[in-house]
Amino acid sequence: MRRPNARHSLPGPDDIVKHTLANGVTILTRENFASPAVVINGYLEAGTEDEPHTKAGLASFTGDVLERGTTSRSFSQLYEEVESVGATFGVNVGNHLTSFGGKGLTEELPLLMDILSDVLRNPAFESEQVEKARNEILTTLQEREYSTRRMASLLFREITYPDNHPYHYSVLGYPETVKAISRDDLVNFHRQHYSPQGLVIVVVGAVKSTDVIQAVAKAFEDWEATRPEREPMPPVPALAQRNESRVNIPDKTQSDIILGWPGPQREHPDYLKCRLTNTVLGVFGMMGRLGTVIREKNGMAYYVYSSLEGGKGPGAWRVAAGVNASNEEKAIALIRQEIRRIQEEVVPEEELNDSKAYLSGILPLQLETNEGVAGTIVNMERYNLGLDYVQRYRDMVSKITTSDLQAMAQKWMDPDNFALAIAGPEVEKE
Repeated sequence: MRRPNARHSLPGPDDIVKHTLANGVTILTRENFASPAVVINGYLEAGTEDEPHTKAGLASFTGDVLERGTTSRSFSQLYEEVESVGATFGVNVGNHLTSFGGKGLTEELPLLMDILSDVLRNPAFESEQVEKARNEILTTLQEREYSTRRMASLLFREITYPDNHPYHYSVLGYPETVKAISRDDLVNFHRQHYSPQGLVIVVVGAVKSTDVIQAVAKAFEDWEATRPEREPMPPVPALAQRNESRVNIPDKTQSDIILGWPGPQREHPDYLKCRLTNTVLGVFGMMGRLGTVIREKNGMAYYVYSSLEGGKGPGAWRVAAGVNASNEEKAIALIRQEIRRIQEEVVPEEELNDSKAYLSGILPLQLETNEGVAGTIVNMERYNLGLDYVQRYRDMVSKITTSDLQAMAQKWMDPDNFALAIAGPEVEKE
């Protein structure tokens, strides 16, 4: 008996159906009758990129209130409908997108689509719910001020990206900006930026593609709103010096450190090579080389890892570590040492192959659930990767060489010029 080709068991153009409605809504669906459920995932193009800096947090605030009632469903009615059928539903806002997701039994797909349409198109913005959301956001922002990890991340954005760039600012905003946002601001942001143009809906599960298209069309095809064209984001220059910022937080023993640079966009041809370089540096095994040197050999980090954001813009390539405050300078020196080492020394073939195997192996694991498949299809559409991306993925990873890794580290990282954000207790300088 011939074994099925694993390549063709992966999501691809043979089993992903793509359809676009006349108003610009894009539908992608993949049938999977292994379980009696469906997963919905998707986004529309409204995020912090669209808000004025003086009203930082406006997009996130808007997304929060979307889930708190529509013109035809109160807050309690909305969630009673979802929970009574054992379904889930939620909205999340980022720099570029308002994302949404839901899950339920197959027979509840029409209901979930109706609720999704109602939430995205007809939010009530009731004054009581607006104020409840505001208070919850302000509480979260107050808690942030006492979190070393979150404050380090906030500072890192500010010193890595120029103040005319949306990545410079907090997605949640700041106490003073959130307090100043009015109900009219929320209504106007929704009216101007929520539109079927650029709306992507992915459905994966035990439902025929034709039925998905019919359900989405019924819920969305009469939406005729338009949104203004986005201006290109301003450029982000490479860091030409050491930009350092610190915030002292009393009554803490741990310092959180973030060191990094603007990295490649997800669609950049360097991205996958950079991701493998990052895997060697701070992901594979016990957090890669960084974990081996800083945590295991020197015992000075509660955690340490590196990450590569990607995304539509130059998301950060950064190293994060939590250390005892007395070890800050030692940890920073070791981080810079490992960055310099990966720039100057060729990664051994065995280490490269182990990291390739890891990077190639995590994708099939992600595709074992409908949620993972839906999220992968969303990314393929969002970043123009092609519907055959996961089928090509292993081959693309296998072609990356040790020279590629060294070149990526030299191009995108600099152990002398970087952004360094520290949040922790006050430390006396020797």
